[in-house]
Amino acid sequence: MPIIEMHLMEGRTIEQKSGAAKAITDAITSSLGVRAESVRILITEHRGEEFYVAGVAPALKAQQSAVAELKKAED
Repeated sequence: MPIIEMHLMEGRTIEQKSGAAKAITDAITSSLGVRAESVRILITEHRGEEFYVAGVAPALKAQQSAVAELKKAED
């Protein structure tokens, strides 16, 4: 039984996640030769402040950049 784990940023619709799950299931069934009923897909969603690249949360970095731009515009 293949178990696929996906981590996504919040904001995708149920339809988008269902479409991805269907596409992944199709890929797994054809590449591994298993029945679709045996494929398990776990989707975990994360908020922007829970995701880091090189030790920096891109969501927080974007927020800080926006604040800096506002301050610059006020000067």
